[in-house]
Parts: sequence; C-alpha cells; structure tokens
Amino acid sequence: MERVKVLEQYFKRDAIRQCLEKIEEDFPSEEYHLTILENRFLGFVKESMHELEMLNVLIKSSAELTSKEAPKWEFIAARLLYCKFRQELEQRMEERNIHTFYEKVVYLTKEGLYGTYILEHYSKEELEEAETFMQEERNELFTYSGLDLLLQRYVIRSHKGVLLESPQELYLGIALHMAMEEQKEKRMMWVKRFYDMLSKMEVTMATPTLSNARKPFYQLSSCFIDVVPDSLEGIYRSIDNFAMVSKFGGGMGLYFGKVRSAGSSIRGFEGAAGGVIRWIRLVNDTAVAVDQLGMRQGAVAVYLDVWHKDLLEFLQIRTNNGDERMKAHDVFPAVCYPDLFWKMAEESLEQDWHLMCPYEVMKVKGYCLEDYYGEEWEKRYFDCVADERISKKTVLLKDVIRLILKSAVETGTPFIFNRDIVNRANPNSHKGMIYCSNLCTEIAQNMEQMETKSIEIGADADEVIVTTSVKAGEFVVCNLASLCLGNIEVEKEEKIQEIVETAIRALDNVIDLNFYPLPYAKITNKKYRSVGLGVSGYHHMLAKRGITWESEEHLQFADKIFEQINYSAILASNTIAKEKGSYRVFEGSQWQTGEYFTQRGYTSEKWQVLQKEVAQYGMRNAYLIAIAPTSSTSILAGTTAGVDPVMKRYYLEEKKHTILPRVAPDLDSNTYWYYKEAHQVDQTWSMKAAGVRQRHIDQAQSVNLYITNEYTMRQVLNLFLAAWKHGVKTVYYVRSKSLEVEECESCSS
Repeated sequence: MERVKVLEQYFKRDAIRQCLEKIEEDFPSEEYHLTILENRFLGFVKESMHELEMLNVLIKSSAELTSKEAPKWEFIAARLLYCKFRQELEQRMEERNIHTFYEKVVYLTKEGLYGTYILEHYSKEELEEAETFMQEERNELFTYSGLDLLLQRYVIRSHKGVLLESPQELYLGIALHMAMEEQKEKRMMWVKRFYDMLSKMEVTMATPTLSNARKPFYQLSSCFIDVVPDSLEGIYRSIDNFAMVSKFGGGMGLYFGKVRSAGSSIRGFEGAAGGVIRWIRLVNDTAVAVDQLGMRQGAVAVYLDVWHKDLLEFLQIRTNNGDERMKAHDVFPAVCYPDLFWKMAEESLEQDWHLMCPYEVMKVKGYCLEDYYGEEWEKRYFDCVADERISKKTVLLKDVIRLILKSAVETGTPFIFNRDIVNRANPNSHKGMIYCSNLCTEIAQNMEQMETKSIEIGADADEVIVTTSVKAGEFVVCNLASLCLGNIEVEKEEKIQEIVETAIRALDNVIDLNFYPLPYAKITNKKYRSVGLGVSGYHHMLAKRGITWESEEHLQFADKIFEQINYSAILASNTIAKEKGSYRVFEGSQWQTGEYFTQRGYTSEKWQVLQKEVAQYGMRNAYLIAIAPTSSTSILAGTTAGVDPVMKRYYLEEKKHTILPRVAPDLDSNTYWYYKEAHQVDQTWSMKAAGVRQRHIDQAQSVNLYITNEYTMRQVLNLFLAAWKHGVKTVYYVRSKSLEVEECESCSS
C-alpha cells in the first residue's frame, strides 16, 4: 500500500483513501502504477488548496494520463470523479435529512423535480424494494467522458443547479417511469429488468427519455415528422407545430414536396407564389428563436423532391456563396430521390432532367406526383414531362448532380432519402405513403398532411371564440432506444432475445406514458404504436471479435446479428400483442399477409413459425427498428456511435477548460488494428454493410460517408450510387475530413 500512502498524506477522508486502494487492486499493471499519477498530481497541486480542490487536480491528472498505450486511465479518472461526486451528494442529502431512496423521491416530488405520478403509482414498500435493485458497483462501468456527460446533462439538479441524483438513481427513476402502467403483480419485475438493461449499459434510451423520464414535463420522444400542406394556413400550422416540438426538446423533419414552387400561380394570379425557400427561411428563424428547453437551438431537416422546380435554389441554402437572402444556414436540407434519378445518373450524366411544380401537376393532371413511387411514379413522371400544359425547368442531369455534390462536400448535406426503396419495403403500405425521413434519417413511417375541415368564429363582448376542426393526418413520432452491441454477448441468441424483449417493452410503454407537445402526435403514435430500436457500439462489437471492417467476414457477421435482432424484435412485439392487442391498423399490413417475411427471404423453420404467430395474434408495433446516430448516449455507455467506424482511436477534447479523453472502447494491442479510423476506411464496404443490415431493418439507418480531400466528385457520386444499388434507404452526413458537422442531440439514443 506504499503508493497509496504517498497520496494519502494529501487526502484525509476515508472515502478517497478507499477509492485509491480499490483502484490499486483493480488496476495492478505497471502502466497504471499510482506513482505515475502521483508524479503528475504533484506537478499541479498547491499547499494552499483544500481537499476537494486537490481531488479535482487528481481527477484532471488521471484523465490527462489517458493515452493509446494506457487507455484505462479514463476508468480511473471516472472512479475518482464519482468519489468526489458521491461525497458532495451525501453531504447534500445529510443536510436535507434524506437517508433512503423513498425519502429522496418524496423530497424531489415536493420540489417539483419529480413528477407526482411516481408516488401516485408506487407504494412506499415498492420504492423500498426498488432501492434494493440498485448496484453501486455498476458505476465502475463508466468512462470519465461518460460519467462527466451524465453528471453535466442528465441527472436531476435543483432549481439552483445543485446535483441531487446519483447515476444509479437516474436509471432506477427511468425504470420506475417506464414500468408504471404494467400489471401490478409483474410491475416490479419490469422495473428491475428496465433498470438492469440501462445500468449494465446494454441499452440506452434516447436523450429526451433519459433527460425527461421521471420529471414533471416528460416529453420522451426524440423527433417528429410533418407534411407541410400547400396553403398559407397549412404552412404556418406546420411551422407552429415545429415551434411547439422544439419548445419541449424535440427535433423535426418537414416535407416541403407539396408546396408550390416560386412563380407558380395563387388564386389564378400567375407568378405570385414565393416558393419553398422563403418558407424554409421562416423555419430557419423559428429554429433559432425557439430553442430545445434552453439547451440548444431548434433542429430541423427540410426535405424536397429532386424533381421539384425549386430544387436548384434548395441545394444552395447552406452553401457560403450566392444570394444571402436565399440562405437558411440553420436547417438541414435533404433530397428525396426516385430510382429513375440514380438509373439515369448511372447511364449518362448528359441527359435532361425536368423540374416541375407539384401544384401545377395536380392542377393539370388531377393527381399529385409525389403520392406515387416505383414504376407507377416513373410512368406518371414521363406523362407529366410529355404534357405541354405543365411548365418545366429542364436542366442537364450533370448540373443537378454537380450542385448536390458541391453542397455535400462543402456542408455535409443534403441528406439522401431513396423514396422508392423506402416505400417498396414499407410494411404498412396498405395505409399510406412515406414521403421523407426525420432529422437524423433513421425514421421511415407513413405520413399524411393535416387538413382543416371547418373554422367557426364567434364574438361575445370582448371575446373572440375560434373553433377549428383539423383532420390530424399522420404526424410521425420517433420513440428511440439503442442496443449497445459492444457491451452485449451478441453470439448468445437467448441473451439478445431477452435484452430486445425488454427494450421493445420499454419503448412500447413510452407511447402510453409520454407527454405529447401536440395532439396530432398522440393520435398517430397511438394508431401505429411505432418504435425505433437501434444500435450503438457496432465498430466496438467488430473490433472485440477481431473482425476487419473491410471484409466479407464483417458482412456475414452483420447479416447474422441483425437478422437475430429483427427476429427478437418481431417476437417481442408479437408477444406484447398477445397480451395487450395489436396496433389499430394491423389488418391488411405486410405483417399480417406475410409479405414482410417473403420479401426479405425469411424462410427458415423458426421464421415460418413466427410468421404464423404474427398472422394469428398480430403485432403491437407497426414499425420496430431504426438506427439512430447515438452521438451522446454512446459516450455514456462507453462504446462507439451508431453503425459508423470510429472517427479516431484516440484524441483529447478540450471542453469548458477541461481535457476530456476520447478512446476507442476496449482499445489494446489486440483491438488496435481492427479500429481502422473512419476516413481511412474504404467507404464502399460501409455501403455494402449498410445494405446487408437494411434487409433486417424495417425503417432506416443514420449512415454517414467519410471522405478526404483526395476524393473526386465522381468518387462521391459513386458512393451515392453504391448506396442506392445496395438498397440503402437513407444517407446522413457526408463527413469531409476538413468539415465539422453538427451532431444531432434530439435523436441521440
């Protein structure tokens, strides 16, 4: 114990001494010798410091020792950070005379920091039982970056910013919220299962769920999607919807493909329409004005079809040159592509591409071109092109693609939405159309614009009463969680089934326990009961198993694991349907007819058995799997983000006057060479892997492309074509090595 004793002369508290002794026991190898920490510590410490200040120096010293050669210093730094936090928390609880979890729940409820519903649903005895579920040793799973993020952003603070909740209490509070409406005899069992999956870092819930579950304002969903109608009233309603969503911490996807183009007619007056760019600028200003619960400005993606007449201006809204009055730098543009566009691009770039106004098409032809997909869309597109009554802006295909690629390389956007691939694989095509995705491109669910049915205005003295009846349409809601593949024994099918069953159950409960910022969202969410189970730790999983990213072994392994995840998710949803009933429009879906299974080649005996069970008993959820980016929550779980390769094996991030080490998880001499960094990876292998996974994903994936300055425009186009050919539904950012792009916090799951 000599090494510990040298440091102990600076620290008199038993808790700190015990922490140092435990570190010495758990990290016995030479590269984690505490004399290394002591030497660094002595270079910064001053005699005038009090003990907690010295502990801060010790934490900072251990964090800065983290390196490629000695990555576990980030776990030692986390232990020391938790030791400091725990002492401060215990002191605050002592001051408030709080000694049990039940007493803390009562206190936080009285302070308005917990929702009253926890005490209304659980007895004192049940909360005392719940306290026994907490496992203090699971705090040792945190990296320094993960624990720091959790304490800074997620745990409950007093109205004056004082931390009042431990990490394990946070997980237990979320579990209590998730299990609230379960049958009384099984409720505590589900509380424990939800708590275990979160505290073991096997599953992360989305950031809004982690932040808001157990609180008075419990908006638990990540993202929402709306179809913007082609009317003044409808456009402003969609912008108002976005403002309300942003106010409560959600991100948004807005489909502008139905809005008439610039120069189109309004009430017979030719050239009166201002076009979509002017409206998108209003969306942009709303994003800035209405922030997400004071944390960051609003986040919104705007989608437009590649045949829309305003496309060329749309492709330049984030670039740094051109007319600033036509820019919207705070929104994220995305383009919806039919197969025809990519087929023509593959054949020859010297072909004409025709841009049209959706309003004009509807007025002349009597149908909306954007309401179709696949061969039917192609037939109608060429019918519109041949119709001389419809005005067209005809451009060379290469000029359109040049603008797309220029924006992608310069700004990372527009995102890609392959609408024909998406709609052909839609398990609920019997009830609608999917026009676009969400802010992070992983959601693909039926959409429909809202429609005003009637407005009644009455006046009484000084009061005006306006009653508006609105057809709700399909206002999509994203309820997200992610399996941490790097932290799970994925080879064990029963283990995957157990974790997936628990996660799907939690997500299904979110639908009933959620606070909805808009009534339209609640109607759609209850109708379809859609969820989005994703993954993080994908590269972590491969590296731990010695699987090279650019290999056939990677593709085969991904195919096997994602088929098992999909099987487990469908089985879980079917099991809940037996207990609680199917989603409302299950009848006629591809789930019921069996087309979902045949389309994906699920013909083995276990799949056939499941297909029959689904046909007989139904599905609880219309949509199940969606792969979100998980930028923040993967840090909490100490794993890699989403399905992307690691950006770097190791780097230091300076944040608020402190240094945060970022290390590839489980980095050692065995995994080092399997962590090929994202910008060095052959991106065609990433697109192949995305295509393999896509077969097992009923929605979409947040997949990024990583390019360097050496890439030519043709090479970037070839990657877009590869994505399309491999059946990838969406592509998120193009991440140039010289480009910093914004991370999505809303969808981080």
